Parts: sequence; structure tokens; C-alpha cells
Amino acid sequence: MLTYSFANLKGVSMYAHLYQCIKNDIVAGTLKAQEKLPSKRTLAKNLGISLITVENAYAQLLVEGYIYSEPRRGYFVASLEQQTPLPQKQLPTPIQNPSPERTLTSFVRSSVPPDTFPYNTWARLLRHTLTSADEHALISDSSAGGVLALRQALAKHLYQFRGLNVSPEQIIIGAGTQTLYNLIVQLLGRNRIYALEDPGYPQLAAIYRTNDVFCRYLPMDEKGITADVLAVSGADILHITPSHQFPTGITMPVSRRYELLRWANEGTSRYIIEDDYDCEFRLFGKPVPPLQSIDHGEKVIYINTFSKTLAPTFRISYMLLPLHLATLFYQKLGFYSCTVSNFEQFTLAKFIEDGYFERHLNRMRTHYRNKRDTLLNYLATCPAAPALQVEGENSGLHFLLRLKTEAGDSLLKQVAADAGLEIKFLSDYYHEKLNDTSHTMLMNYTGLEDARLYPALDKLFTALLPYLKV
Repeated sequence: MLTYSFANLKGVSMYAHLYQCIKNDIVAGTLKAQEKLPSKRTLAKNLGISLITVENAYAQLLVEGYIYSEPRRGYFVASLEQQTPLPQKQLPTPIQNPSPERTLTSFVRSSVPPDTFPYNTWARLLRHTLTSADEHALISDSSAGGVLALRQALAKHLYQFRGLNVSPEQIIIGAGTQTLYNLIVQLLGRNRIYALEDPGYPQLAAIYRTNDVFCRYLPMDEKGITADVLAVSGADILHITPSHQFPTGITMPVSRRYELLRWANEGTSRYIIEDDYDCEFRLFGKPVPPLQSIDHGEKVIYINTFSKTLAPTFRISYMLLPLHLATLFYQKLGFYSCTVSNFEQFTLAKFIEDGYFERHLNRMRTHYRNKRDTLLNYLATCPAAPALQVEGENSGLHFLLRLKTEAGDSLLKQVAADAGLEIKFLSDYYHEKLNDTSHTMLMNYTGLEDARLYPALDKLFTALLPYLKV
């Protein structure tokens, strides 16, 4: 007869405890296959528990397949493949994060100062969304393109500030540009050849590779990718950052833009993806009009994000599709749900409509201009100044710093790392590492708080000074 103790259950129900005891005996082989179990009444009487407790335990064992029943005969132990005791489970080995959190002070990583985010305004607009927006719209699936209110607000914003006359139906909302790149590949096809700038953004190439598309990496001159190089590449899709190329900082002139548009119009399957990721932060002069504004052949897919203007973790981006591609998107990919929550979309729409976004951009431009000027002043007066040449400082959130040195880039990076600092050079962003002597460092000034900027600069150039020709 089965005998189990019901003392010290520690909150576990009696039937669950009985079920676990019988299950353990079956798995361990104490109860053999086809062995008859005591009747429910007999077991209940023997253990001094209620009949319903035994019934519930047997029912759970039955539904999981540990026992089976035969009419008018009772319950029997089922035959399991493994009747030997199971080995004790070991705690899983922690997965090693391929990108561990860095501890170095970085002149590479982008971030937004926490005190610049409009928390109070955002919280108030979020409460407004919760109390005033249509309840059905808040909790229902939105269109694959996103909430209409946000797309309408973006269409108006793009017209006023980027000179783009588009309809809300052309705008697709996504949780970050990576999501949008994946959608573009599905929309245009994996059988196309995609051309990327070289040097360029490494994560972009990785996204395309994981989508199983073939990429060509095209060299640039001082104006960007040339139409001649593009023509012989065999590419169908060109992905560029014409307003502020990463990492070179090149702003593509209008003459080159027309050349690339002519290339796109020469083939029915050719398109240009224009990534306008930090166009809002041109710190001198007026913003450069996007390539899409001069596209009359419906060949440009325009992409932008709020990760630079609001915060990197603010995972809202959008793309503007030509009309025929917008129609194709809903025909081909309209089954998708938008990857951004309706709550955030309605709140962002209100943030844009009520002018908060424009005012926030103005504040951020002033903040970054002041920070850039602080950095430029340091570079002009520090002991290493004769060996430093600044380039591309009037646009975007990084600039280039050419060093007079004969030391290799990798050596200088290691010297900085030994001092607790992370730096990168232009040579790090070429898809094929051809040399180690670009001598051109990227200076991203968004990742350091003001109080840490001067100490980090002192430490950096103290470490590098022995390798510079001053």
C-alpha cells in the first residue's frame, strides 16, 4: 500500500502533494509499469485524506499520461521509456553576453543626457492619452503601418521641417530602424543586391547579412558613393546616409544626389534607401533637404528615428515609402501588427502636434552645440593641439579628428584602453580591414556627461601624447 506523509506541506495543496509523490515513484521506478494502483477509496482511507483529494491527484496523473485506467479494473502505472531515476538537474550555465556592458569611458557610444529628456511633459501627455483617447483604439491592433494619428503628425512635421509633401498612408511606424530594415528586405526581396557605403555602420551590414541578402561595399570619394562605381557594382538597392554619412561625416552635394537618382531611374527594380538618422543636428546653417525631396520617380525610401532626438531606448522609427511601394507593403506585409505600442504612438503624436518636439529639438541643438564648442576649445588649447586636425564638426553628433602620428590605429586604441578609455578610428568601420593607419579618430561627444568630459579628455591626450608629432 502507498504511504506518504502530509506533514509540512508548506502551502502546497494536499492533492498536488499526493500527485507529486506518486509521480516521483513512477519516474524513479518504485512503481513499475502496469502495476495496479490502490483504488481511490482504499488509498484515501489508508492515508487518512478525503476521497476528492485522491480523485484530483489521479486525474492529474491520468491527463499527463503517468497512469491509465481500465473500466471496472482501476488505475495502472503507464509504461514510460525511462523508468530509472532522473539525474538531478544542474543549474544552467549562464549564457555569455556577446556584447558585455563596457566599463571603459567611451568616446564612441551615443547616449542622451538623462536630464534633457522631457519627463514631465511626456508623463502628462501619456496621462492625457490614457484618459482622453478612444479606449478601443488604445487596446486594439493598429494598422501594420501604425496608428493614424502618429502618421498624420509625422506627415505634417515632415512637410514643415523637411519639405516633404507626403500622405500619412506612405508612413510606416516600426520599433527601431532595425525592424524597418527587415521589412524593407521582405518588401523588395532577398534576391536583390544591396550596396552599402564603405566605410559604414557595421550593424547595418550585419542586419542585411542575417536577412540572407548579398551586399556589396562601395568606396566613396569626398562627396560619397559615385554613380560610376555604383553602375558597375550590379546593385539593385543602394543604402546611403547623404545628410551626414557615418562615420566620415560627408554631406552629399545635390549634384551627386541627382547622379544617384539618375542611376535609380535607369532600372525598374532599383531603389535608394535614405537613412536620415541625425539630420536634426546640423549645428551650423540650415538643415540639408533630404534626397527624397527631389525624387520624382518614386525611387527613394526615407527612414528616420527618434533614438537620437529623444533617447536610444525610445524604440520608435518610421519610413516613408513611395506610393506604389506603400500599396505593395499592405498587399504583401499588411498581415503584420505594428511593433510599437498604441500608447506610445498616441503620446508621441500629441508630443509632435502640440509643438513639444520642435521645442525639444531646439533645446537639444543648443545643448550639443555648447558641448561641441567646449570640446573644440579643449582640442585647440591642449598640449596635443599641434598634432590635431578637426573635420566635419558642423553636422551630426560626432566629428573626425586627424592625428599626426606614425603609430597604428590599433596601438593607439590599446593605449587608450589601458587608460580606461574607448576610442575608435575610421579604419574600424571599413568592411574589409585593409590597413591600420587611418590616423583618424571618431569623436562622439554625446556619451559623456559634462562633468566627466574634461577629465576624460585629459586622460586621453596624456596617454596619446607620446605617440603624436607635436
